[in-house]
Amino acid sequence: MVLHKGEIAEMRTGEGKTLVAILPAYLNALTGKGVHVVTVNDYLARRDCEWVGQVPRFLGLQVGLIQQNMSSEQRRENYLCDITYVTNSELGFDYLRDNLATSVDELVLRGFNYCVIDEVDSILIDEARTPLIISGPAEKPSDRYYKAAKIAAAFERDIHYTVDEKQKTVLLTEQGYEDAEEILDVKDLYDPREQWASYVLNAIKANELFLRDVNYIVRGKEVLIVDEFTGRVMQGRRWSDGLHQAVEAKEGLPIQNETVTLASISYQNFFLQFPKLCGMTGTAATESTEFESIYKLKVTIVPTNKPMIRKDESDVVFRATTGKWRAVVVEVSRMHKTGRPVLVGTTSVEQSDALSEQLCESGIPHEVLNAKPENVEREAEIIAQSGRLGAVTIATNMAGRGTDIILGGNAEFMAKLKLREMLMPRVVKPTEGVFVSVKKPPPKKNWKVNESLFPCQLSREKIALAEEAVDLSVKTWGQRSLTELEAEERLSYSCEKGPTRDDVIAKLRSAFVEIVEEYKIYTEEEKKKVILAGGLHVVGTERHESRRIDNQLRGRSGRQGDPGSSRFFLSLEDNIFRVFGGDRIQGLMRAFRVEDLPIESKMLTKALDEAQRKVENYFFDIRKQLFEYDEVLNSQRDRVYTERRRALESDDLQSLLIEYAELTMDDILEANIGPDTPKESWDLEKLIAKLQQYCYLLDDLTPDLLGSKSSNYEDLQNYLHYRGREAYLQKRDIVEKQAPGLMKEAERFLILSNIDRLWKEHLQALKFVQQAVGLRGYAQRDPLIEYKLEGYNLFLEMMAQIRRNVIYSIYQFQPVLVKDQKQQNDKSSKLVSNGSSNNNPNPVGLAEASS
Repeated sequence: MVLHKGEIAEMRTGEGKTLVAILPAYLNALTGKGVHVVTVNDYLARRDCEWVGQVPRFLGLQVGLIQQNMSSEQRRENYLCDITYVTNSELGFDYLRDNLATSVDELVLRGFNYCVIDEVDSILIDEARTPLIISGPAEKPSDRYYKAAKIAAAFERDIHYTVDEKQKTVLLTEQGYEDAEEILDVKDLYDPREQWASYVLNAIKANELFLRDVNYIVRGKEVLIVDEFTGRVMQGRRWSDGLHQAVEAKEGLPIQNETVTLASISYQNFFLQFPKLCGMTGTAATESTEFESIYKLKVTIVPTNKPMIRKDESDVVFRATTGKWRAVVVEVSRMHKTGRPVLVGTTSVEQSDALSEQLCESGIPHEVLNAKPENVEREAEIIAQSGRLGAVTIATNMAGRGTDIILGGNAEFMAKLKLREMLMPRVVKPTEGVFVSVKKPPPKKNWKVNESLFPCQLSREKIALAEEAVDLSVKTWGQRSLTELEAEERLSYSCEKGPTRDDVIAKLRSAFVEIVEEYKIYTEEEKKKVILAGGLHVVGTERHESRRIDNQLRGRSGRQGDPGSSRFFLSLEDNIFRVFGGDRIQGLMRAFRVEDLPIESKMLTKALDEAQRKVENYFFDIRKQLFEYDEVLNSQRDRVYTERRRALESDDLQSLLIEYAELTMDDILEANIGPDTPKESWDLEKLIAKLQQYCYLLDDLTPDLLGSKSSNYEDLQNYLHYRGREAYLQKRDIVEKQAPGLMKEAERFLILSNIDRLWKEHLQALKFVQQAVGLRGYAQRDPLIEYKLEGYNLFLEMMAQIRRNVIYSIYQFQPVLVKDQKQQNDKSSKLVSNGSSNNNPNPVGLAEASS
């Protein structure tokens, strides 16, 4: 009911969020307008679609799934389903791509109706600081990045530059400026013809603020961003404004071209387009103010099914990080000896690797779950056994991992893995894709799972049953004939409870059920031992930027009334306290000298809580500022995208182009003869020269003709409207006689190409305005109001420029008949001709008017 009303439901881990979501999704899908269920990654979208999607399927609704590698046709088909499972980024990028489409066939989305967001805090708050951006390539000389990287490496902090870690900015000192100008042999770093400043500043940022194995990892010759909230690699994402190239130069990797923003939107404004929005998460109460102020969403806490008996122990604080990490190893060792499973949460890949080394030295067996490729593939496998007796798991940012930790181990997942290791080698094609090196064969895929994962050796009877099912699969589907994705989908469906008439799926399912039953005998026994030992113990190694993310980590323990405990080990040198702690924490660091002794004091706890609150408020302000600035852009984006969609979908653009022609005539008239100019002062010769330069079909205009047709300014305006309309209709007839149907095509092409080009330039201009207005705060002027005013003026000018360019191109358009068949098939070659809007020679005459 909470979700159906359009609110946020806070439900603890393991309370069945995924199952509950299907109820309001089904109810709202009955309207026939479609429902989007949004998750944080492809794996969860597929899992939920296959697992709970059976319910609406059984009840007669169509259920769709969007995955990263799908074609436009597949996407359109799946979005047309009654309920569609999709990730937030895929949905957002499909929206932007739809608004860059050049034909109706490329559109994939239907209208927005109702949206359920799983892990709503992760999507609407954590990811809200980063807008969705679609970029196009822009030429930039790459050797500049390498030169700047060398300068950054040679410069010294606090001598050549200063770093503000809180604002994530760097500033050159006077000496830094002078030395950089001397090395580069330029007079001014900010010279617009050279523009070295951005290269040097980005290179210093790359060195100081963007750290390998923390903010990014290097895979092959690529720099891949690591999501600071989920610890996952953000495939295909790049930092903008030359920063990604600066990091590539720092690492000595090949530099990819810089990009220009073609389309962008923030998650806040994107999801606010849904008439009805709701969400679920385990941790939303701490951010209820933000949900209400930005999204107008109320947070309702849903009580747990069984009482929560997890024990959250008080934080242990050390002066230095070395003491903290030693204490973490001691804590893990102590818990491991009692047989309790332990989950250690770290905030970076680097930390998880360092802790892993220390645990190896102490002889404690463990698993590591972070963004490194070798660990990503085993993610679900690692989590499935994290609740087993004596298991130790190090995980980087557990937020949004999506798989619950079940005490004693997950028998169903283990059974699926057993079937998988038997089935996959026999049905999956040996190599996939075309990117195979001739000299070096690709590494052979190994489906074998570590035997220690399974709770017992399977009986011969169960192995024989599984082998029979696999043999039937191979016989029916063919030896090594499926792609990995196809095989995974069939196996997943076999391990579900949904109805099936397929003999192979039924056979695999009966083998799966038998294996689960055998494994459950052992996992249930192990679960009792784990509960007796005290359940899962969670160790936090750093406070996050929000209490909510700390609570997500704690929430992995104590699910569904199970026992458990959590404890955070902190250091005064941790990033959050170092950057936001202020003088009080600096004073405490000087007061406590011993590294290995934990510090316990109410004053300290209060100071740490205060630092964390500061961080929460700081990042809330950033998100609010992004939202306020994007709101200015949002109204403009709506207007541009509405105009674009009108041009894309309309069968007849005549009324739109007549409107463009009339408004452009107004622009030309206003630029050459003002509305308050008396008739005897009208410079009709100048006006006619501009009109004829603009449209050759107006070559019959003379001062006498205009004078006779208009006794006042309004008459002149009406007459020019009439001539603008007539010129357009005349041009349309000329083109239609030469090539029937071509004019419609040309009109659509010219409108879309001009909107896309000028909108791209407008986005760049607004970016510069946003940077410039920031400095006006020093002059006691509100930067946001300044941004709104300048942005609005730029927008009006852009819309006028679109109109002028389009109608000018239409007037000048001269179709060229092409005999060559190849060229004839290329529609755009017909449309360039003399109507290229890029060469528009100031048709309105504004420059002359102002001189």
